[in-house]
Amino acid sequence: MTDATPAPTPRRARVRAPQLTGKGGWLNTGEKQYTLADLRGRIVILDFWTFCCINCLHVLDELRELERKHRDTVVIIGVHSPKFVHEAEHQAVADAVERYGVEHPVLDDPELATWKQYAVRAWPTLVVIDPEGYVVAQHAGEGHAHAIERLVEELETEHAAKGTLRRGDGPYVAPEPEPTVLRFPGKAIALPSGNFLVSDTTRHQLVELAADGETVVRRIGQGDRGHTDSTWVRSRFNEPQGLALLPDGSVAVADTVNHMIRRFDPETGRFTTLAGTGHQWMQGEPTSGPAREVSLSSPWDVAWWNGKLWIAMAGVHQLWAYDPATDPADLAHPAEATVAVTAGTTNEGLVDGPGPEAWFAQPSGLAATADRLWVADSETSALRWVDLDGSVHTAVGTGLFDFGHRDGAAEQALLQHPLGVTALPDGSVAISDTYNHALRRYDPATGQVTTLATDLREPSDAVLVGDEILVVESARHRLTRLRLPEEAVRVESVAHRTQRAATEVAPGELKLDVIFQAPAGQKLDTRYGPSTRLLVSATPPELLVGGEGAGTDLNRALTLNSAVPEGVLHVSAMAASCDDDPSNEYPACHVHQQDWGVPVRLTSGGADRLPLVLAGMDDRDDRDDQDA
Repeated sequence: MTDATPAPTPRRARVRAPQLTGKGGWLNTGEKQYTLADLRGRIVILDFWTFCCINCLHVLDELRELERKHRDTVVIIGVHSPKFVHEAEHQAVADAVERYGVEHPVLDDPELATWKQYAVRAWPTLVVIDPEGYVVAQHAGEGHAHAIERLVEELETEHAAKGTLRRGDGPYVAPEPEPTVLRFPGKAIALPSGNFLVSDTTRHQLVELAADGETVVRRIGQGDRGHTDSTWVRSRFNEPQGLALLPDGSVAVADTVNHMIRRFDPETGRFTTLAGTGHQWMQGEPTSGPAREVSLSSPWDVAWWNGKLWIAMAGVHQLWAYDPATDPADLAHPAEATVAVTAGTTNEGLVDGPGPEAWFAQPSGLAATADRLWVADSETSALRWVDLDGSVHTAVGTGLFDFGHRDGAAEQALLQHPLGVTALPDGSVAISDTYNHALRRYDPATGQVTTLATDLREPSDAVLVGDEILVVESARHRLTRLRLPEEAVRVESVAHRTQRAATEVAPGELKLDVIFQAPAGQKLDTRYGPSTRLLVSATPPELLVGGEGAGTDLNRALTLNSAVPEGVLHVSAMAASCDDDPSNEYPACHVHQQDWGVPVRLTSGGADRLPLVLAGMDDRDDRDDQDA
């Protein structure tokens, strides 16, 4: 009898992990400060995120099950790396950690120090560090949890055999809950009864308030994550946001993290599902069909307009619409209802034009008037609108990287990540200018932007009540009643650009390499044609002389215009992989996808190669202390 030969240890490229540095310090650790050395012996997953980013919020949810199953071997650390100025405020980060139920330590890195050390180029990015302190994998975008779990299991086996795995409790320390009536409310509407309905997002409930906007009439939902259609007491939600009054007196609810639209009947107190499967929509899936058979992606707001329920589909940068296909006065029987995309391509940015050609960036607020559907397009810090022909227009905003607080003519005015918009009786609109902590006003008759109120804390929505407006002050956990002022507030103008450093590249030919390595045990899915897709564009368009457009190769030669000194390269990549098991007739398949907006500056000594890691490791990584 002979001893069994142990399985060979997988050979991986390894890079010594840089230290964790963040001027803002640590959250969710009971005020203890950590270094990587403190975590030696554990598998560490760094999640580079920023709380404005919908893809980052998707990844938080993807990681929850992995975090639960491997709690004694894995430590997830969120490295908060801000895009907007507001996101560099420590209290705002602390609020976001509670708001989105983050149950692991978070390093607040307002100056992007750790981001730069790890050469990160996109939100979100996940970096896996083995128990000996080496980087063994990097993943950008969504859809990687299955691959990371497979890698975690391999690392557990490998390092248990080597004696380098240390099991035990992690460094997470839960914060004390605050006893407020609401907790990070998202949206609100006025009910026909005169009461208000509020989405109490962090507590996974709806709350009906009396006409004073303060007294609780009833709490709706059990208050924990889940999806249950039942009575108002037994129903369950997952971070609900948008609300809209429907023609039959019921309420549509954007059940955001459940990726569903629910219907609430205030009279009977019962819930039903109008649209969505409970699973997040991914590239390649149907974009129209029976409403309860088509997946949605983080619906953030809803509005009844032009005979349909319009949906701000923040998760895929689109607008969709729910068509009840029945009498709008009777929406209780949605069997024939359909959903379909109405505007947006899933590419993230600001492009006007016919609905199918327009680009959005996390549309998060809707307001309907007779001839316009107003849209708060949060990531472009823009106010947009859709006309009756379905074309998309921009009233305020210039793109993904410019934001601030500037009043005046709309073409030069600036917002900062607005989440809500409210139609006013005179044809103007109030904008919940969330990261500026202000309520702004845009008047299409004059083309002017003004400020109505300041010193609001992350306003996310507002409801008109006579000559007053009730503002959802999300980070103060309350509704705040304001009288609409006759004169605007004077505010000193400020303008900002995202603080990510531009990548210096040489003019002329630039080799774009999107790195994708199929997870262990999987292969590229070529059953129905090419398994990869790459789309490249630029702002301004003149930056690219050649290489723009769509293709199936993840490597491409770009030609940069030397007459354009700087700009942004927009890169969208997708790869599909399936389990590599010939005996399995129905292998599990996964889609990996990410959009990058890479600021570049053309210099004579700049790089001639731009590597973007979708999954795996860049073989040409030039960081120090490599160990193969």
